[in-house]
Amino acid sequence: MSALPACPQCQSEYTYEDGGMYICPECAHEWSANDTAAPAADEARVYRDSAGNVLADGDTITVIKDLKLKGSGGVVKMGTKVKGIRLVDSDHDIDCKIDGFGQMSLKSEFVKKV
Repeated sequence: MSALPACPQCQSEYTYEDGGMYICPECAHEWSANDTAAPAADEARVYRDSAGNVLADGDTITVIKDLKLKGSGGVVKMGTKVKGIRLVDSDHDIDCKIDGFGQMSLKSEFVKKV
């Protein structure tokens, strides 16, 4: 049995080869068997708002559309200002605290930097 490389994105050891490509079943990352470059996971991710402005930790943002909350009947209204955001690497880019709602996770495509 040949030793296949670990996934460069999630470090999973369960990779498999398919037609000259390596595939990770855990994170669905695909890369060429000929790739010798550094993995893309080592690069710093740039977070941008809906207008293309670069976001950073501690920024103040505004919500650009009404956002329905899952699990409750509440709605975060358009124009709601959020101070002191924290950027995270997950499906929702922003962790924040919104007055009247508490801790929330937002996607950067629904906010605008103030």
